[in-house]
This record gives sequence, C-alpha cells and structure tokens, in this order.
Amino acid sequence: MSRFVVEFGKEGTPPADEGRLDAPAFHRNHEPIWQVLSPFLATKTGAVLELGSGTGQHTVTYAARTPNLNWHPSDLQDSHLVSIAAWRAQTRLANVAPPQRIDLGDPDWNWTPGGTITAILCFNVLHISPWTVSQNLIAGAARHLASDGCLFIYGPFMRDGVHTAPSNAEFDASLRARNAAWGVRDTNDLDRLARDVGLSSAVITAMPANNHVLAFTRLPPRD
Repeated sequence: MSRFVVEFGKEGTPPADEGRLDAPAFHRNHEPIWQVLSPFLATKTGAVLELGSGTGQHTVTYAARTPNLNWHPSDLQDSHLVSIAAWRAQTRLANVAPPQRIDLGDPDWNWTPGGTITAILCFNVLHISPWTVSQNLIAGAARHLASDGCLFIYGPFMRDGVHTAPSNAEFDASLRARNAAWGVRDTNDLDRLARDVGLSSAVITAMPANNHVLAFTRLPPRD
C-alpha cells in the first residue's frame, strides 16, 4: 500500500545540515513523470509554477533540463520552503526562483511575480488535502495559465468511481481514517471542475505504482 507524506523530514531521513530534504518517492517517480512533461516543455518558454513542491527536488531536476523556462517552486510548510531554498542554493540554477508560500486553501491564491504561466505542476497533493484544494487549484489554473498552457497533476486517482487497484482502495481508506476530508479523488470529478472553468477534460497517462498524470489545457473559446 502507498504511503503518504504531509511533511517531509518528520519521519525517515532527517534533513541535511543546510535543510535539504530527500523524498524517497522522488527517486521512484521523477523520471516517469518527466516522460510526460518533457514533450510539452521542450519547446516552451516562460514560467513554470510548481504548487506543493515538497522537498524541491522535482523543481531543480526539471529546471536543469529546461534552461528556456523559469521555474517557481512553492509550498505551505516552513520546512519544505527551507528545503527548496537549500536545493536551489546547492544546484545554483539561474532559472529557479526563490520559493514562495502559496496556500491552495485560499480560493484567490496568487503567485509572484504574477502574469501568465506556461505550466502548473501539482504532485501528490490532492489526496492529502480537502476537496476545496482541488477546486481552488483548478480554478486558479484557469485564471493563471497562458492560452497554450497546461496543468499537470500527479498522484493516485479513481476512475469512474472505481479504484485502479486494490492497494489504492486500501490507501484511500487509510487517508480517510487519518482525516475525513482527505481521500483519493476521482478523475470524473476533476474533469467537471475543469470544464466548468474552461479547461479540457484530463488527458490521463498511467504511471508506475498505480499513479497517473492528468494534463488539462484550455478549451477553445465558445462562439
């Protein structure tokens, strides 16, 4: 059964002296996720915003591969913001901005410096947050994405009300036992949120360990 981490460093590997945290899941998932992101990002310029950046490892790894893009990591946890800043300092990447605090619990969340965003990334967040976070994430993506931008969400999901594996059903039960507001989300419900704000239904790519990447783009304007 999958494990969930709300705050890295509280269990398992402690932070390095400068505050860098190491997420075991990053080592398992960053290459499969990259295979989905890279065809889209390869020809793009502009800003990439990662929401819930956690340790910061995804941002610095992908930023090193896309010098044409400016990466903006964010999180809500103080320890994560310290870790992101430490990874940024360690890698010395010119295209990674200092981490910023963004709370997806705020329906009017914004980002610095503002403007349109080429891609928004959100990994392993929606199942450890209330449903309002899913709503605010997708509504905010509709506000901030460029006309040819894309929202990428990674994690475990149900499809048509059914879990994709018995282990995901067990994982969902463990999440809801910990917090009744948490749980594995259904792609149909996320699609409805997206269509209501002018985004497409998700293009779904299966990932290892019964996870998926969901990619949402803007729908053409209605006549």
